[in-house]
Amino acid sequence: MLGEKALEEQLAQARAALRDVSRTVAPPEPVESVGEAADGRIRVTVGSDRRVSAVDLDPRVLREGSEQLAEELRRAVNAALDGQDEAAAGTEPMPDLAAMAATVERLQDEGLRQMREITLAVGETMRKLHGKS
Repeated sequence: MLGEKALEEQLAQARAALRDVSRTVAPPEPVESVGEAADGRIRVTVGSDRRVSAVDLDPRVLREGSEQLAEELRRAVNAALDGQDEAAAGTEPMPDLAAMAATVERLQDEGLRQMREITLAVGETMRKLHGKS
C-alpha cells in the first residue's frame, strides 16, 4: 500500500504530465477552402482566418445581370464557408486540458485530505483499542 508521501509524489507527477501535455497539444490549424458557382465561372476563396481572401469572376458571368450575379456569389461564398465547416468537422474536438487539470488537482487534493482524515481516525481508534487514550 502506498504511503501518503508516495501517493503525493505520484499525484504531483500526474499533474506535471497533464500540464506538459496541455502545453504541447495545439488545436488543429484552420484551412483554406474554395467554393464555386455558375458552373465554375465564380470562385470564392475563404482563407484560414475564415475571411474571404479572393473572388474570381469569369467576365462572361457579368452579362447575366446583377440579380443573377448576386445569387451566384452568395452560393459560392456559402460553398466556401461550408468547406471550412467540413474541414473542422473532420477533426476531433480539442478537450479543455486546463479545465481537466483543474478538476484532477481538485479531486487529488480532496482525496489526500480525506486520506489524512481516515488515517487520523484509524490512529485514534487504535489508540482507544489499546487503552492509550
